[in-house]
Amino acid sequence: MNPTEPRRDIPLRHWYREQDCSLQDFVAALQPRPDGRSLKFAARTVDHIPMYDCQALVGVLGHAMQCADLKAEWAKVLSAGAGVLVLKRIFADTAPVDEATTVFDSVIREEREAGGAAADHFARAGANDRIWNAQEKLCLRAPSVFARYFGSPALRAIADAWLGPHFQVTSQVNVVRPGGQAQQAHRDYHLGFQTAAEAGRYPAHVHAMSSFLTLQGAIAHSDMPVESGPTRLLPFSQRYAEGYLAWRRQDFRDYFETHYVQLPLEKGDALFFNPALFHAAGSNRTTSVQRMANLLQISSAYGRAMESVNRTKMCEVLYPVLLDRVRDDSIPLEEVDAVIASCAEGYPFPTNLDRDPPQGGLAPESQQGLFRRALTERWSTERFVGELRRQTGRREP
Repeated sequence: MNPTEPRRDIPLRHWYREQDCSLQDFVAALQPRPDGRSLKFAARTVDHIPMYDCQALVGVLGHAMQCADLKAEWAKVLSAGAGVLVLKRIFADTAPVDEATTVFDSVIREEREAGGAAADHFARAGANDRIWNAQEKLCLRAPSVFARYFGSPALRAIADAWLGPHFQVTSQVNVVRPGGQAQQAHRDYHLGFQTAAEAGRYPAHVHAMSSFLTLQGAIAHSDMPVESGPTRLLPFSQRYAEGYLAWRRQDFRDYFETHYVQLPLEKGDALFFNPALFHAAGSNRTTSVQRMANLLQISSAYGRAMESVNRTKMCEVLYPVLLDRVRDDSIPLEEVDAVIASCAEGYPFPTNLDRDPPQGGLAPESQQGLFRRALTERWSTERFVGELRRQTGRREP
């Protein structure tokens, strides 16, 4: 039998078992498939991974029909294509990245001085510096920086492409210092964070669904040459249905170690991938590069985010910043929407329907809806905070 051909003697199963995972079938799933149409919007392809120049796509992102086509292309890449793509120059000006880096550096210093040692999911505790809940910490410490950082229409478009509207953004900052060791190959949230035994309790269709509930991303806060250890990636590996049970097996990890690819990134670039893609942070073999990335975990409105975030508090500190910029006409509407989408809760459920019933529709007003309405009507900060807190109170059990 050709080792690149999938096995035909195993019927489709309702339940997956780790011992049934086939490296032969895995290798077959990794083979690039011919596509009758080339990618329309990619600037180039490196190791099968499409690279998109966001500054060249500004006009596309601002045109509804063309943007819809772009998002469809991204979704196809993430689902059936390489499973990963790079957005080059997602920031036309990297000043917001530098400003956010300054905030993150201060958080790392303070948390270290307080005796904290944030453990990594797939590396030794203390091997890297990590900030949990970096999304909320950035917003509360520097809301004006947060507004500039998350105002990118491309960031919102890639999340829309994979998850649809009302997604939830969370993030964790990871710093790998010179000598920092690589992670082990893995898949990500949801089923990627379960033991093999626990993952095996979920039926096959849930394994298929899991990867559509999350978009993984990383914004480069420093230049990342290959020797600094940017994410190691195995293109097309998200296609293997049993992968959430297979990634811990030594034969699969050995294959990953001999076939992964790495792409250098520049500060302000962003990498996005299907959470079912086999991947791992690389070793930092340099003597001077402090490799920092803001790891974005963007969750579907229909899923559960890994981190709990106080979005009400974030909205309270962010609102006056956006209100000032809207009043002096210094921010385009699409950037306003992108910032709100990265901060406020867009989905109106779950809620307490006794206190928060649908009015004039099928659902109550969401936090994002309230935020946008307040900005449109130029509410004062005091009025917005009062209405926001009342809305939050109605949603509580």
